[in-house]
Amino acid sequence: MKKQDFISQDLLSKIYQCEGATLTKLPSERKLAEEYGVARSTIRKSIEHLISIGIISVLPGSGIFINERVKNNPLIYNSVSKSRFDEMRYKLITLHKTLASAEQQIIFNLSGEAYVWQFCRLRFIAERCVQIDNSTIPVNTLPVLNQKIIESSLQKYIIDRGLSVSHNITRYRAIIISKQHADLLKCRRGLPAMHINSRGVLNTGEVCILSDIIDIDYDCTFSIPFNHENILRRSSL
Repeated sequence: MKKQDFISQDLLSKIYQCEGATLTKLPSERKLAEEYGVARSTIRKSIEHLISIGIISVLPGSGIFINERVKNNPLIYNSVSKSRFDEMRYKLITLHKTLASAEQQIIFNLSGEAYVWQFCRLRFIAERCVQIDNSTIPVNTLPVLNQKIIESSLQKYIIDRGLSVSHNITRYRAIIISKQHADLLKCRRGLPAMHINSRGVLNTGEVCILSDIIDIDYDCTFSIPFNHENILRRSSL
């Protein structure tokens, strides 16, 4: 692990370790450089990373302040959220409007006559294709969906329509890239990747989007409460 990455992870840990006596501010660059025994330029890169993922903000002359709201989310950051919007773009591959399948009717609580949008798009970060996104959205959730919307911020479009997304239910599984995936991603077959299945849930409790994602450059950091009940249950079996 690079020194700047270690420092970023260590600072994140210290921020999330403080529960009672809340940490609201980090030491100065000079102080951090002394503590970690590195140049201030290395500290600066670590600070820039924490700024990019929304953990801290720097006020010139005042110091490095911690955004307390981030502690409310168990996902601290992932490879997408740490990237700037101007570094990302999407390319639409397919878009279809079809009758909902039996499984989709169950997931989205739809009638047998309901339609869904199904699309495939590629995500590029810094002009590198890193992700295949196959998603499904009920037509009654988004009556209008086109290339321009899909190749921009779909989440922002959902919010702009007055829909309030509550949370995502997500499953992660390590896989190996197939030839079909490699052809789309323009990468070598057999590369390790993350297979991500996610359901976006509205405040009403309804699922608004179902996503099946293949990502060849995925990393993330979580803060997860310790599950005492699970340990006790498994130890009693």
